[in-house]
Amino acid sequence: MSLILSAFTIHAGRKCLLQIDSLTLPPKGLVGVIGPNGAGKSTLLRALAGLVTHGGIKRLEGAWPQPSQIGFLPQGFAVSAAMTVAECVLLGRRERLGWRITAHDRAEVARVLALLDLSALATARMDRLSGGQQQRVLLAQRLLRNPRLLILDEPTSALDLHHQLEVLSQLRTLAQDILVIAALHDLTLAGRFADHLVLIDNGRLAAASAPDQVLVPGRLDPVYGIRSELISDCHNSPVVVAHRVG
Repeated sequence: MSLILSAFTIHAGRKCLLQIDSLTLPPKGLVGVIGPNGAGKSTLLRALAGLVTHGGIKRLEGAWPQPSQIGFLPQGFAVSAAMTVAECVLLGRRERLGWRITAHDRAEVARVLALLDLSALATARMDRLSGGQQQRVLLAQRLLRNPRLLILDEPTSALDLHHQLEVLSQLRTLAQDILVIAALHDLTLAGRFADHLVLIDNGRLAAASAPDQVLVPGRLDPVYGIRSELISDCHNSPVVVAHRVG
């Protein structure tokens, strides 16, 4: 079974923001959604998360996951409350929490904090963290839900180089068991870590395939308005170098 979108459309009044006639993705793995600013990446992710009304069909293994089975992290979200990191992560299970927090709940919080190298910040206040630290904490909060589908809008945007690699490596590991869909701006990181890429251009599906089939000048150049050069790194992963046209 796969993730299937069919006649998938999103409108704002009479304006069509997104139209995907047909898209099939594997049921597991890390899917990178790429495209220029304003192409419709965030609109697509919000619709998959159930936050935007859409037309057409969306299915994952024959149905669509319940909200409790979906973890969604929007772009640029921040917490200004004076709660601790552990308390913030625990809110990822707010639907299941009773009057008492169990030892199992605390152990699960500790597990996801360790997964994202956040254990030392467990008692730190959220409103005193950097943007990148908050971003990792909020990702940990979503992971505490044990989602079937994890949807992330620019999950590495506020991270330094070290933590970009760490987070994407963890997501790739998680994606062995679940489907992770993430909007990514860095095409080189997308090519290195994603199993599948979806290229969106002006609200339309421009390409959907393995990274080596999408990250090619014939596909990238007309969408981004660049002249691209593809080279390989020491692991034979694609490195995208963008040049101005003309």
